[in-house]
Amino acid sequence: MSQILQENKKTEKELYDYQLKDLDAVFDCMDRCQEDYNLLYQLPTGGGKTVIFSEIVRRYIERKNKKVVILTHRIELSVQTSRMLSEFKVPNMVISSDVKTLEGAKNYMCYVAMVETLTNRLQEEQISFDDVGLVIIDEAHYNSFRKLFSYFHKSFILGVTATPLSSNIKLPMKDNYDELLIGESIPSLIERGFLAKAETISYNVGLSSLKLGINGDYTVKSSDILYTDASMQEKLLAAYEDQSKGKKTLIFNNGINTSRYVQETFLEAGYAIRHLDNTNSAKERKEILKWFKHTPDAILTSVSILTTGFDEPTVDTIILNRATKSLTLYFQMIGRGSRILPNKKNFKVLDLGNNAARFGLWEAPIDWKEIFKFPDFYLENLIGDEEIERNFSYVMPPDLRKEFANTDKVYFDIKKEYKKVVAEGKKAKTALDNAVEQHALMVVDNSEDVFDARILARKLKDDIAYRVRQYSYSIMNNTQNYRDWLQEDYERKLRLRINQICTERDM
Repeated sequence: MSQILQENKKTEKELYDYQLKDLDAVFDCMDRCQEDYNLLYQLPTGGGKTVIFSEIVRRYIERKNKKVVILTHRIELSVQTSRMLSEFKVPNMVISSDVKTLEGAKNYMCYVAMVETLTNRLQEEQISFDDVGLVIIDEAHYNSFRKLFSYFHKSFILGVTATPLSSNIKLPMKDNYDELLIGESIPSLIERGFLAKAETISYNVGLSSLKLGINGDYTVKSSDILYTDASMQEKLLAAYEDQSKGKKTLIFNNGINTSRYVQETFLEAGYAIRHLDNTNSAKERKEILKWFKHTPDAILTSVSILTTGFDEPTVDTIILNRATKSLTLYFQMIGRGSRILPNKKNFKVLDLGNNAARFGLWEAPIDWKEIFKFPDFYLENLIGDEEIERNFSYVMPPDLRKEFANTDKVYFDIKKEYKKVVAEGKKAKTALDNAVEQHALMVVDNSEDVFDARILARKLKDDIAYRVRQYSYSIMNNTQNYRDWLQEDYERKLRLRINQICTERDM
């Protein structure tokens, strides 16, 4: 055992009871299994995975006097892990791109390395390890780590993740890990005050134009086309102003173009916002994150880069300005807002990608063992986008409902109306005409004049889109082009009918 570690054996860090329980479970597994056993450990984002495996490293070296290698997929995570190990009095060395060999540094008992860097050094035989007993893999759901398993086939491998579901459906985690250890659940961590409670507000978004890529998620190109559209930008801005105005907000997007559009939209509206993606330099990123931390009403729009290795407890609202098919990404994005503070017990999630409908609420119980054993079954049975849209019921936002105070009933059941007019032998489109009439009367009854009516009518865009979509399902014609044409025709007829009613009223 290294003399330095012996001298600093005691750590000032204290683990919570659930962390100690999981730590003991890991060592129980080590004691009962062979040295080359592969264990996967699941704990939600914010549960303290790095704290737990840092204490595991400290105790393992003390007990076994064997070396430990910790693998990460990003340099920022390597640095954070190294810092945490130091807090646990574990001397360690980061194998970064600048490190070519271990000459003069072989006495360390713990090494932290980025997967690509270590793979290159091992393949080039510039680095070799002796007596590595334990390998810890952070964010183990990433498949890039698989290439290193063969180099540590005699070591105990501990994979750590919040979501034990492989990032590649063709490479399930059960093929690389012998067992899954489940930690404390999100509902339990919320109840015990370790995580903030999420309030999720979902906004229905038509996703029929999105395309799936070879990785199984929506392509950046199709996402950019949808989310840079003026109507989507308006919906995003309205959601922010309705639910999060003046609060620290983190916006996740699927493409750089979308994120820059978001920045321009919010800047034009007079809000303090910055954009961040993986093309920013380390210096720029540091400056932007410092600004975000110290600006109470800051808005940060980003692309992917902040899903891991980013911890800012002062975030009040997470906006999912994207759709994803990745359960892991869904949990990672929302997890960025779940850190607690003395004056923060709750946070908001504004979902503009039908993600909550697809995966369920972030804090809902989930059977990780079932997902680990049968990932194909889980993924194949996710609710499809069309089914989500069919089941969605539009509810007028409270602030908008107030603007129709003179109207008792604002909801219009287009499906029921369609069945009624067809049964009466009328044309199917009569159902839409009747919907237009109801909207027109609503608008006029709550307006002073035709000019106010026109302004108020523009606020019905989401309601109109919902009615058109439900009608298109009823007539079995749900193509995007046809729906777009129907909506334009609906809005044109609504304007004409408002003008007619206002003219008749003023005569």
